[in-house]
Amino acid sequence: MKKDSKIYVAGHRGLVGSAIWRQLELKGYHNLVGRTHSELDLMDSVATREFFDRERPEVVVLAAAHVGGIMANLRYRADFIYRNLAIQQNVIGESWRHGVQKLLFLGSTCIYPRHAGQPIAEDQLLTSPLEYTNEPYAIAKIAGLKMCESFNLQYGTNYIAVMPTNLYGPRDNFNLETSHVMPAMIRKMHLARLLNEKREDELRDDLNRRPVEGIDGGDDYFTIVRTLKRYGIEENSLTLWGTGTPLREFLWSDDMASACVYCLEHIDFVQLRGTGDETRNCHLNIGTGIETSIADLASLVKKAVGYKGEIRWDSSKPDGTPRKLTDVSRLHSLGWRHTVELEEGVPALYRWYTGN
Repeated sequence: MKKDSKIYVAGHRGLVGSAIWRQLELKGYHNLVGRTHSELDLMDSVATREFFDRERPEVVVLAAAHVGGIMANLRYRADFIYRNLAIQQNVIGESWRHGVQKLLFLGSTCIYPRHAGQPIAEDQLLTSPLEYTNEPYAIAKIAGLKMCESFNLQYGTNYIAVMPTNLYGPRDNFNLETSHVMPAMIRKMHLARLLNEKREDELRDDLNRRPVEGIDGGDDYFTIVRTLKRYGIEENSLTLWGTGTPLREFLWSDDMASACVYCLEHIDFVQLRGTGDETRNCHLNIGTGIETSIADLASLVKKAVGYKGEIRWDSSKPDGTPRKLTDVSRLHSLGWRHTVELEEGVPALYRWYTGN
């Protein structure tokens, strides 16, 4: 990959894509191409083909995806499988038709079984049932990595599939209706602090920037308080979903981006396919290999936010997968390791949130 190679980053405005874009620029790559959703709907096969006809990218990073937290995955199951399959079908298919030299497909560690052995190595894919709450999304991502693997085997392409663990960082999604655990917890804690300290002007300012269920800072205070209560946010307490006992691994988005660019520069499919009669599980886990409980994460967030109220747990709500720690030994053996620890990442994300 040359510094002037034309690189298309699909999803360049999101948490994942924007971090990869920044990392590519830092490494001196200057011929980057991106399109917003309003400029190019990747679910539209005709529009996607016309884009590839016109731009002719040499390298593709497929970071565009329909994503969300446990609440969104439960509520919009059809959207998660249909939209992601369509995006992947169009981008991977057009990459092959247009002779793209290298493609990086971004998946997720939710592809692994609910009760996978810990830490989860790549070869545990499809060995037992998936976690029900995000099964449609996981199946779509499994299909994507299998498309990459299959194109490589049949057509000799060089498509690399990477499965990052739970990500957090700048440009994260803080929408309480669709966000993942980390940004949701940070925003809930922030709003609970503002309620607790009776900082109404700042509360309204937050809602003006990011309305909740259409409620913004211009609504009457009673409506605001009633809406936030539905998300467990009250004046003297914050109620979070589940028991707090599940264990999760978190990776700073810029570390993820560093790993992705490393894969583009240094890793080819031939290094991942193995030597057996059957070629499978050629994807790469990206993570830290370090886990923390959701309850301990809440304590880190509470400290970073400065929240003084009570944290409660609603055990009637789902926990999701009990434990999900990735085995990152394959990536370590290929020469990459993370640099940002959770204790510094959580305060950094809160600073980004309050500043943006």
